[in-house]
Amino acid sequence: MSAPVSTEKAGTLEARGLSVRFQGRGGPVARAVDGVDLSIGAGEIVALVGESGSGKTTLARALLGLEPPSAGQVLLDGQPLDRSARGLKAFRRRVQLVLQDPAGALNPRHTVYDSVAEGIRLHRLAASDEAGRTESQLVAAALSSAGLRPPERLFLRYPHELSGGQRQRVLIAGALAMAPELLVADEPVSSLDASIRGEILALLLTLRRDLGLGVLVVTHDLGLAWNIADRIAVMYLGRVVEAGPTEDVLRDPQHPYTRALLSVVPEIDHMQPVVLTGEVPDPTRIPGGCRFHPRCPALADGSAAAAGVADACRRTALDVVPAGEGHHVACHLVAARQATGQAAGT
Repeated sequence: MSAPVSTEKAGTLEARGLSVRFQGRGGPVARAVDGVDLSIGAGEIVALVGESGSGKTTLARALLGLEPPSAGQVLLDGQPLDRSARGLKAFRRRVQLVLQDPAGALNPRHTVYDSVAEGIRLHRLAASDEAGRTESQLVAAALSSAGLRPPERLFLRYPHELSGGQRQRVLIAGALAMAPELLVADEPVSSLDASIRGEILALLLTLRRDLGLGVLVVTHDLGLAWNIADRIAVMYLGRVVEAGPTEDVLRDPQHPYTRALLSVVPEIDHMQPVVLTGEVPDPTRIPGGCRFHPRCPALADGSAAAAGVADACRRTALDVVPAGEGHHVACHLVAARQATGQAAGT
């Protein structure tokens, strides 16, 4: 396993060797997250990308303290997460979740004001506000930061009276009311019309710029990640298989899985679509060797055999992709090509 990367930078959320396993009564163990290193720092946007069943939502929940890890650690500013009630309450003020479906996440019986004020009341923020702001002033400031202006016009409205984009902004305002350092946004625009998606993504970029927020965006959409993220981590069957700066990963994808995901992004017209064959990933039946090998195009087309790594793909496990900022790939074929290139250069 690669050595985890630690950091002293304030507002950094980290997973180190993180695993989450589930087991039904008498059933097989599902390794939903299986040894992941990942970091999200203040002032950066990291996209966690993968198809359904890759483990990205479970990883996000574990980073938020909503799922206890089976192994490994969640750290904030280098300190392990305190899982006591008081520790989790303090943690969740600093790290806030923005849910996928605003229609389901907002209580239909609560006004916009009450939805945003809920966290303010729970944490008694009005009583401790250094600027002496009242609850209504804190609610108004959060709504304004989320792009809902003038905020007072929305105070007494209910979710059904809002557009989809406005409901998503209310969810974001509820998170911003806590003055967090990090946001975890789970598919933040998947339920929105295309015309609204760009506005919400632009809002996340503005919050990063103006407030210095770090944001983890969980998505299946590499096109979205390209437009917003500073770094990308690609997950497959519980593991990060490729990670690095967005430009590096998406302009020169190395892992066959990343290439397959990227090939079907509509904005990419220079790549032939890659159709993945084989079974959909099952976390209760993780194959030996490279966990992607049953569906890997490089094995199917003979590229892995030509490079002499076909047996390794099927039998030899790969290291965990590091959490650092370089471009890292968990792939025997990529490692063989890199070794050949290095040998040729000597």
